Amino acid sequence: MKAFVAALLASAAGVAAFSPAPPASCCSTLAASELASKLTVPGQGRYESSVDSYFSKTAQLRPNCVITPLTPQDVSLAVSTLASQACQFAVRGGGHTAWAGAANIEEGVTIDLSWMNSTTYHPGNSTASIGPGARWGSVYSTLEKYNVTVVGGRASTVGLGLVLGGGNSFLAARYGLACDNIVNCKIVLANGDIVNANHNENPDLFQALKGGSNNFGIVVEFDLQAFHQPAFWGGVVVYPNSTTSRQVTAFVNFSNHIEDDPYASVISIWSYSSTTKRTQIMNIYDYSKPMPKPAAFNEFLSVPGNLSDTTRISNHADLTSELSMAYGLRDNFWTLTFVNDERMLQKAIDIENHLAASLGSASGEWTMNVMFQPIPTIFAQHSAKKGGNVLGLDRATENLVLFQFNAAWEHAEDDALFYNAGDTMINKLTAYAKEIDKYNEFLYLNYASSNQDPLDGYGVENVRKLQAVSKKYDPRGVFQQLVPGGFKLFKKDTENSAKKDKSEL
Repeated sequence: MKAFVAALLASAAGVAAFSPAPPASCCSTLAASELASKLTVPGQGRYESSVDSYFSKTAQLRPNCVITPLTPQDVSLAVSTLASQACQFAVRGGGHTAWAGAANIEEGVTIDLSWMNSTTYHPGNSTASIGPGARWGSVYSTLEKYNVTVVGGRASTVGLGLVLGGGNSFLAARYGLACDNIVNCKIVLANGDIVNANHNENPDLFQALKGGSNNFGIVVEFDLQAFHQPAFWGGVVVYPNSTTSRQVTAFVNFSNHIEDDPYASVISIWSYSSTTKRTQIMNIYDYSKPMPKPAAFNEFLSVPGNLSDTTRISNHADLTSELSMAYGLRDNFWTLTFVNDERMLQKAIDIENHLAASLGSASGEWTMNVMFQPIPTIFAQHSAKKGGNVLGLDRATENLVLFQFNAAWEHAEDDALFYNAGDTMINKLTAYAKEIDKYNEFLYLNYASSNQDPLDGYGVENVRKLQAVSKKYDPRGVFQQLVPGGFKLFKKDTENSAKKDKSEL
């Protein structure tokens, strides 16, 4: 069956099919190479630490061996060796994607980039060179010594892979998404070549990396534009669920006026806990000036009766540390995008309330959250000024809302229960969005579940552009066939071919 699927995938990509090598022989080949000292196997401390360090327990697979490179040359040798032997492999940066197989593999080799985690600031051109294994907390801590920062993640424990999926940020209304602030990517291609991708060198690859994820190679260094940044004002304010109506109105109004004050950012979360059996509202406010309680948040801050308030003037690293998520649970994310409309937010909250009431059979402790983030048209305007990306948000003429549903639970026996809950949320909310004409096809790759198709939501033209770049820089289809993790460019064609062939048997 695996060989059949591989052949279909290769046919869709227009390349010859690989016959994957036995994983044990792949590890033996690496052990006999110059990478031997970077190789670790089950039972060894470095191997177990790598597996255990994934954010979600659902992603903690056990590969046959793990390579932990230190340099771009190490990555180049690993990729060329594995490709030449037709070995299946995974690529892990921060390890924050929750679903199994996204950045790890059960039968194969994982390239764990966590040792490549340095951050270097270049004051001459105001850029920061960052290794692919870095986490945003360490990036911001390094840069704040120079009173600068970059557009990046809002949770300190998330890694640089966020950039390749778009990358929302506290600073997006001022500078665009994280991917729009890439100056250069140093990337290892499928044949082991190390090349630069920027506006002048390999510009088609450069644009494809702004949302195209792991389909083209392994980025071994990100050069991001840095900006002077004084202290922020921000923090988390928690409210009772009884304030929902006012919170929904405040969020919609705030989202429609971001251009009036692009220094302001908000994330609103309705969080249900099985322990307390209640929902609380968490508003994450951030303002990229050291100005307490700016007017942009007046409607939110006028809501009385908050339960807690951590807002303060602080630095980028501290504010993102507060938002780091707990490790060691079984987690999953689902996503959707819709036009900014009070009815959509209220519908998502209503569905969550229904799901919470129906999940009483779950064992152990668990939480579920619905999260809303503004995606105003100004984000895409910044992108266009900087050369564009492949996300397709430039097609939107109305302000959008990026929606995430996430769940975290303790026990594997409840996996099906929570995966079904997530699918139910997305299916019902999608149907409602279409019913009231507020649906948008964009799916944020960094929040997408394994059964969603974010690349398809970029639009036909962008998908064709991505496929063309894949065929140009990876003509053998190494990152389509031998790297099964992530969202593949030719997956949809493969599934359609598989259905057709099965119907003809």
